[in-house]
Amino acid sequence: MIIVIVGPTGVGKTKLSVELAKHYNAEIINADSMQFYKGLDIGTAKVTESEKEGIVHHLFDICDVNDLYTVYDYQKDGRNKIKELQDKNKNIIIVGGTGLYIKALLYDYTFKEENELNEYDDLTNEELVKRIEEYEECDIHINNRKRLIRRLNKLEQDLVEEENGNKELYDYIMIGLTTDRDTLYKKIDSRVDKMIESGLVDEVKHFYDLGIRSKAINTGIGYKELYKYFDNEINLDEAIDLIKKNSRHYAKRQYTFFNNKFDNINWFNTDYDNFHNTVESVIEYIDKNN
Repeated sequence: MIIVIVGPTGVGKTKLSVELAKHYNAEIINADSMQFYKGLDIGTAKVTESEKEGIVHHLFDICDVNDLYTVYDYQKDGRNKIKELQDKNKNIIIVGGTGLYIKALLYDYTFKEENELNEYDDLTNEELVKRIEEYEECDIHINNRKRLIRRLNKLEQDLVEEENGNKELYDYIMIGLTTDRDTLYKKIDSRVDKMIESGLVDEVKHFYDLGIRSKAINTGIGYKELYKYFDNEINLDEAIDLIKKNSRHYAKRQYTFFNNKFDNINWFNTDYDNFHNTVESVIEYIDKNN
């Protein structure tokens, strides 16, 4: 059995994945594009050893922050991991908020390994910005076409074509966690404050002092904003507010992607007062539909 857990940042996906893994004797496969990287822990809300509760987790901390780990790489590694676990008759839980990676893993997307520069001659500057903002907030001036092209190439690297991209390759049940917007935004803001208290500034300063400005750093929420602080472009309070703002915008984009690209998500409201209620509701649904 394969269970897929999706939803916006800060909604409780990690906690639900561990609870379901304990219940169904499953192993967990990461589908968060930032949690592949070693050392990016606090800013990505990476599951801790204590939070794992003994559950085996896969595709976490598999590459260096300087590495370019692409959606093509994830598709290949993720499918190999699914096969390995299925050969062992293990139940599988795929959890994360990076919709493109989940889509590429579960559907017959075709990717090309080599990087080639796409000039995007058919797109206006406005359309380039719009495409970039499907991934992240665009901080490049609309008239700087060269930088827009370079950024979009980085974000869309290796994606060449989609062949019958809506054909599912696996039988799975997809669970979505959600809550009302005001509650989610408060949770996101609170989580950012806790990240700061837990040492996020020091975590990011470590990479800044090493002179690392890789794709993971330049696009990772929590990292790129604090780099602006270390570059003396903004003060710390402004950086923290920007992390919150970008996290809220990212959650909005996650909803848009999930709703546009998947028509089989079964949504459940997160009960923050008694998370056990959410877990039980999801288990009841899975047992009825498996």
